[in-house]
Amino acid sequence: MQDIALPLATIDYRVVGPEDSPHPPVVFIHGVLVDGHLWDRTADLLAARGYRCYQPTLPLGSHTKPADPMQELSPQTLARAINDFLDALGLRDVTLVGNDSGGGICQFLVNIDDSRIGRLVLTNCDTFDKFPPFPFNIMFSSMRGDRTIKASIAATKPTAIRQSVLGFGALTRTAEPELTRSWIDPALSDKRIRLDLARLLRNLNGAELDDMTHRMAADFDKPLVLIWGQADKAFKPEYARRLHEMMPNSTLIEVPGVSTFIPLDDPESVANGIAEVTVSAG
Repeated sequence: MQDIALPLATIDYRVVGPEDSPHPPVVFIHGVLVDGHLWDRTADLLAARGYRCYQPTLPLGSHTKPADPMQELSPQTLARAINDFLDALGLRDVTLVGNDSGGGICQFLVNIDDSRIGRLVLTNCDTFDKFPPFPFNIMFSSMRGDRTIKASIAATKPTAIRQSVLGFGALTRTAEPELTRSWIDPALSDKRIRLDLARLLRNLNGAELDDMTHRMAADFDKPLVLIWGQADKAFKPEYARRLHEMMPNSTLIEVPGVSTFIPLDDPESVANGIAEVTVSAG
């Protein structure tokens, strides 16, 4: 892992693939209460094909370096932090890939400044006013402070619960217990991480994302690929179909039998979709 100091926070990131890759760089954005390792399987597949891939861990609750406590934590500031990350590393013509709430943040970014973005890939994620969708809207509404966050996350500490449909098992079939434990450990052990998460959750606003999604549909003219697991009961397939119908320069890839964490459960479909849009854009 490497790290880079940005105005919002010092960001850890994983990078794989050749430095002299002939392909545009791929930058992966994760969601709340996971980290950049969500993308390991997909990034490793692409790296083997010669792609240079970057997996930053943003201050979304599974980070280990707290954000600047004097700065707001919101989708807007996180979008700017991603842009700062791209700028600091000199990345251009980026293939930006988002999942879960990270996909919602990507929509904020392409509306704020898409100058470094060459194409956008969204896997199962927040869209329109579903930020977050049911049942996460209920869960997150109760996680607005240190104590409530600690209690909610502590409830998933037993492996059987954490891996079940009451925990990460609702989102993925294949995440190892060690990985999901690494996602909850920072917030369990560090009050500063919990306070970061609380600040962020208080700033998730469905009306704001709905505006971003509609603005993206109207103004974003670069390639968009939607790679969507069809077994997702939260980030429903109908959201991807609706967005695809609104955006003529989009491609929809429907992946049966997979839920939210498609980068874990079917990394080949995600890697193939990224490779296809890179070739077609070139």
